[in-house]
Amino acid sequence: MIIEPRMRGFICTTSHPKGCEQNVKNQIEYIQSKGAINGAKNVLVIGASTGFGLASRITSAFGSNAATIGVFFEKAPSEGKTASPGWYNSAAFENEAHKAGLYAKSINGDAFSNEVKQQTLDLIKADLGQVDLIIYSLASPVRMHPVTGILHRSVLKPIGGTFTNKTVDFHSGKVSEISIEPCTGDDIENTVAVMGGEDWAIWIDALKAQNLLAPGATTVAYSYIGPSLTEAVYRKGTIGRAKDHLESTAFAITDSLAAIDGKAFVSVNKALVTQASSAIPVIPLYISLLYRIMKEEGIHEGCIEQIQRLYQERLFTGNEVPVDEKGRIRIDDLEMRPDVQEKVAKLWMEAVTENLSEIGDLVGYRKDFYNLFGFDVDGVDYKADTNEVVNIKSIS
Repeated sequence: MIIEPRMRGFICTTSHPKGCEQNVKNQIEYIQSKGAINGAKNVLVIGASTGFGLASRITSAFGSNAATIGVFFEKAPSEGKTASPGWYNSAAFENEAHKAGLYAKSINGDAFSNEVKQQTLDLIKADLGQVDLIIYSLASPVRMHPVTGILHRSVLKPIGGTFTNKTVDFHSGKVSEISIEPCTGDDIENTVAVMGGEDWAIWIDALKAQNLLAPGATTVAYSYIGPSLTEAVYRKGTIGRAKDHLESTAFAITDSLAAIDGKAFVSVNKALVTQASSAIPVIPLYISLLYRIMKEEGIHEGCIEQIQRLYQERLFTGNEVPVDEKGRIRIDDLEMRPDVQEKVAKLWMEAVTENLSEIGDLVGYRKDFYNLFGFDVDGVDYKADTNEVVNIKSIS
C-alpha cells in the first residue's frame, strides 16, 4: 500500500515502516560513528520502542555490544492498517542487532502489569542470567494498578490557579493564547500513580527478589525540568509532582540495592519533539524557539545524541557519576545554559503568528514530529508500495 500521514489533532494515526527503519539505521550509524562505550553488557529497557528508550537500546547495543531486552506496548500491523511507529522501530532494531550478531529480544505488553513483569523476568533468567543496566522510560498516560486494579489517568494541569500563556498550533503556525484550568480532586495522586516512581521501584524489587541484578547494577529513569516559561504547567504542575516522586524513588532504590552496590539515577534530559510534548500547550512554541537558538549555537541534540552523551560522559566514564545538588544527572545542561534561556525568553516575548517562521524553527519542529511516525525521513521513497505487515522476530 501507499502509506501517507493521516493527522487527527496532535496525533498521526498512520506510520511508515521504511521511514521508521531508516530512522533506526540513522541512529545506529550515529552511535557507531562516536566510538565504543565501555558500558553495560546485559541491558533491560522498559519503554524501549520510541524516544529516549529506543535511543538507550540502540546506544547499549551498538555502543557497548550489549545484549538487550526491550519491553513496550505497541499496536501490531494488520492487512491494510499500519502498526504504531514503536512496533516498526523495534522490528528494525531487532533486525539490525541480529545482523550485527547481537542478542535482542522484545516483549510487547503492559509493562505495569504483573504478567509482563514475570514474562520479562523469565526471559532474563533463561537467556541472560542477570542484567547490569535497567533503563526505565515509560511514557503512558494511564496505568492499571497491579494490586488495586484501579485505572489511574494522568493529567497535565497547573496546581492552585489557572495558567494562561502563549502556545502554537505547529501545523498552521498560529500563535494564540491558551488557558489551562487547575487540577482538582485526585488529579495529583492519579498523575503520580502513573508517572511517578512506584512502578520503577516494583520492577527493581522484582528483579532483585529473583537475583537477576548483577553486582553493581545501575538503573536510570528519565525526567525533565525545563525553564521558568513552562514551569507552571510542567515542573510546578501535576506532572512536576510525579517527577518529584520519581526523583525521590531513585534514592530509595539506591538504598535497597546497597547489598549489591547498585545505584539508581534520574537523568534530566532536554526538551524534544515527542508525541506527548506535542500535545502539551506552550511546549511546542518553547521547543520551536529553543531549536532555533540551539541550532544557531551548534549545540542542538536529538534523542540519540542526548543518550550517547549520557552514556559516554556521565554513566560510563570509570569515575563517579556527576550529579547536581539534588542527586540528578543533568544532560539538559546545554538547553539550560543561561545565554540560551535568555535568548529564548526574549524571542518568547516577540513571538506572534506573523514572525514565528522567522524567529522560530517550526520547519524543524514539524520535520521531527513527522519523523516520529516514519514520515519526511530523508532517503525514503514515499510513493513506493510498502508492505505494512512487518513482524518483530522475537515476538511473532
